[in-house]
Amino acid sequence: MEMQADVLIVGGGLNGPALALALAQAGLSVAVIDARPAPQRAEAGFDGRAYALAIASKRLLQAIGVWRSVEAQVQPILRIKTSDGRPGQGPAPFFLTFDADEIEEGPMGYMLEDRFLYAAFLQAMRATDGITLLSGEKVEAQEVTAAGVSVRLASGKTLTGRLLVGCDGRGSGVAERAGIRRLGWGYGQTALVTAVHHEKPHEGTAYQYFMPSGPLAILPLPGGHHSSIVWSETEAVATEIQALDDAGYLEALKPRFGGFLGDLSLAGERFTYPLSLSLAERFVEERVALVGDAAHGVHPIAGQGLNLGLRDVGALAEVVVNAARRGEDIGSAVPLGEYQRWRRFDATALALGMDAVNRIFSNDNPVMRLGRDLGMGVVNALPGLRRRFIRQAAGLEGELPRLLTGRKL
Repeated sequence: MEMQADVLIVGGGLNGPALALALAQAGLSVAVIDARPAPQRAEAGFDGRAYALAIASKRLLQAIGVWRSVEAQVQPILRIKTSDGRPGQGPAPFFLTFDADEIEEGPMGYMLEDRFLYAAFLQAMRATDGITLLSGEKVEAQEVTAAGVSVRLASGKTLTGRLLVGCDGRGSGVAERAGIRRLGWGYGQTALVTAVHHEKPHEGTAYQYFMPSGPLAILPLPGGHHSSIVWSETEAVATEIQALDDAGYLEALKPRFGGFLGDLSLAGERFTYPLSLSLAERFVEERVALVGDAAHGVHPIAGQGLNLGLRDVGALAEVVVNAARRGEDIGSAVPLGEYQRWRRFDATALALGMDAVNRIFSNDNPVMRLGRDLGMGVVNALPGLRRRFIRQAAGLEGELPRLLTGRKL
């Protein structure tokens, strides 16, 4: 069985569906190949997994018609408080506070659970002409020819198109089969992810504590009394903590979390994943483009992973649609070269920046601790510099694709 589409997308997580919607709404035909059965993720219950969406990411979701389906489930981020910390000692005296009132665009970002965002994408794909979703299908081979690109699935199906896009994560099979190597290193850290219920309301405030073993992020969820936790520890300590029962896990978290939100209880499933930096040597190959973690896997220290991926989506969709409207081959070197020039420097700079921040803060050297605490105090006292940091994190700076400004293609 053979099927044709303009664009073949491998990976149906979040970036893949976003790209499919953007392209299909501009008149291109798209096939999305997802190794996981779609209903399982769309029908999941509360597990605490959530994303911090930047303002620019919200605008992209508005432009492709997804935001209205999730707007009722988001938690606006009104404040971000950042400081050094040590387990059992609370935050350091010098800290940074970012407030949404410092920019005109409203909340600095929005927390949204994975289950709601994926379900909205799935609903939108099913309702959009031009998108074929193949769930539970695994790609076994891909081949580039003079006329296009084809992939063979484990089920025996063959798909052909003009462009193949890898949205299949850090271990991207698309990148590997295209001969694209990866650069990177591990941090010796593991992220423990869960959700907690707390006695006092979070009031839309996100907290980032830099502990000697790694950062702890406390991210507000809807309802006022739930927060998502992304807690970095050394690999050995994280393994020990994850092996504890819920009571033991909570006792390990409490001295790191502190008592500022009152009594705590676990409210979600417990996950772990190793932390590393992973960058593709190039984001494109002949008739192949990489998006999201397939191109760049970054430290979660600033919650920018999905936002970076959606910037890729906006840029690739724009160059491909522009090429199609000019009558050009959408899988040719011209649009793909434009995509790489647009995205590779930005993504690499942010990845290396997050790497540097993690290295500077994930230690207990007294000299470095004093320097970084004083640095945060200085930035906190300078409204203009604070505002620039806020706008950068919100995705409002630089050359933005049209979708990230809220405009349709």
